[in-house]
Amino acid sequence: MRTGRGEPYIWITGGALAISLVMTLGLISLILVNGLGVFWPSDIVRVELKDGSSALGMIRTRETIPDPDNPAAEKRHRIQVQVGNRDLYGQDFRWIDEVDIKARSIPPDAILLERREWGYFCGYVKDVLVDGKSVGQDPWAELKSRLPQARRLWGELREIEKHAMGGISRRQEELRLERRGRELKGRPVDDLQSRVDALRIEYQAKSEEIQKLRTEMDRSKVRLATIEGKEKELLLSEIVGALRPNEQGFFGKSGVYLGRVWEFIADEPRESNTEGGVFPAIFGTVMMVFIMTLAVVPLGVLAALYLREYARQGPLVRAVRIAVNNLAGVPSIVFGVFGLGFFVYFIGGGIDRIFFPEALPAPTFGTGGILWASLTLALLTVPVVIVATEEGLAAVPRDYRNGSLALGANKIETIWRIVLPNALPGILTGVILAMARAAGEVAPLMITGVVKLAPTLPVDGEFPFVHFERKFMHLGFHIYDVGFQSPNVEAARPMVYTTTFLLIVIVVALNLVAITVRNRLRAKMRSSTF
Repeated sequence: MRTGRGEPYIWITGGALAISLVMTLGLISLILVNGLGVFWPSDIVRVELKDGSSALGMIRTRETIPDPDNPAAEKRHRIQVQVGNRDLYGQDFRWIDEVDIKARSIPPDAILLERREWGYFCGYVKDVLVDGKSVGQDPWAELKSRLPQARRLWGELREIEKHAMGGISRRQEELRLERRGRELKGRPVDDLQSRVDALRIEYQAKSEEIQKLRTEMDRSKVRLATIEGKEKELLLSEIVGALRPNEQGFFGKSGVYLGRVWEFIADEPRESNTEGGVFPAIFGTVMMVFIMTLAVVPLGVLAALYLREYARQGPLVRAVRIAVNNLAGVPSIVFGVFGLGFFVYFIGGGIDRIFFPEALPAPTFGTGGILWASLTLALLTVPVVIVATEEGLAAVPRDYRNGSLALGANKIETIWRIVLPNALPGILTGVILAMARAAGEVAPLMITGVVKLAPTLPVDGEFPFVHFERKFMHLGFHIYDVGFQSPNVEAARPMVYTTTFLLIVIVVALNLVAITVRNRLRAKMRSSTF
């Protein structure tokens, strides 16, 4: 009879596991439906209202109109139409009561333009203008044929502004700092003038090249019309993409969908982070986790080795272990404040005073950056690594240590060749948990280096190639910024879901890599014992 007493607990734990899995799958499904669906090119619907007005846009959702004063009344519904044209209407979305709708239609010639500013434009193409004159017999075909050239010109302009002009500006700043450094040391600076003049000439040449590109881009425009007949002229270079979704079939829309997904992953953000891509945030998140891992693993493993293998067990060691366990429960923002005071102001400020005095009072390392953010998260997650490493070390049989020492190895050789390899799966378990927590933390990063939009990545082609002092973007902060700080809440909502799903994918991918390595090590250790 005693053997059956545990059966209810088995059912309880199994039921709790099943409920947790269902809730997790439901959450992921909600994120997928609300996030990835926004990339699908929906049909553009023309809605004619009973008052004689019309609306043109994409139907995004349908919901019941609440009526708390008369709950027994017949349910009424309304639809949300993404009409775009925010520069003309002041908003992207419009709610329409279904009882006010007279008719719906799907006009085949309705177009959807994705612009670099002001979001989508829904309407019709009237003319394509070159030097102010209408060209072509078919405005839509003319627009499609001229868009690649306009995008190429915009890409060249962007390349010059971001890389060429940015490189010249960086070299000018380096010369300014070199001049300042020589002045502080009392050294001559006359020989720098020739380099300054050369950079000024190069800058002027690039400025003229930019002006030529802008002049060429200003030649081509498109005249558009809304459903109400309002006209608007738009430069072709301001258009990211143009399509007639009502004319496209399933495979055509699938191609557009995949292109938009790739744009979201590989491009930079636009429109207050509500449009475009999140590549800088992906790069910053992965790089921060990588730097954090490089910092936390040696620190956590060495601390655990000392506590388990060298320290004399007693009240002091027990107190240290209690303190380590308590650190795991400290709010993350406390670590952020410590990182700001210790890493940014104390260490970073000291580095500036010693190595970059010519740049002061402008800080170099004495301000938030990806290095300080990563080290702050390393302190945040080091208790997890210490506890997991101690558990892994404790799991190594004492006979392994005694056998190694009996064969003539000293303690360091025993730890390095016997204990650590066998404890490595446990150490990797701690690293996996640390990576998962660090990837989703936001509060400490907000005061140690993360920003809404980083102009440059921490890694580029400029020496020294890896710039630890630069600020960076992070997917977790991007979710917060888009969800709570965006001026266009309705347009930002799908971006919140999509970025959340992307963050989950990245965390899972990083964990799968670590878990795969851990399982292979376990298998290797298991096979070596037989």
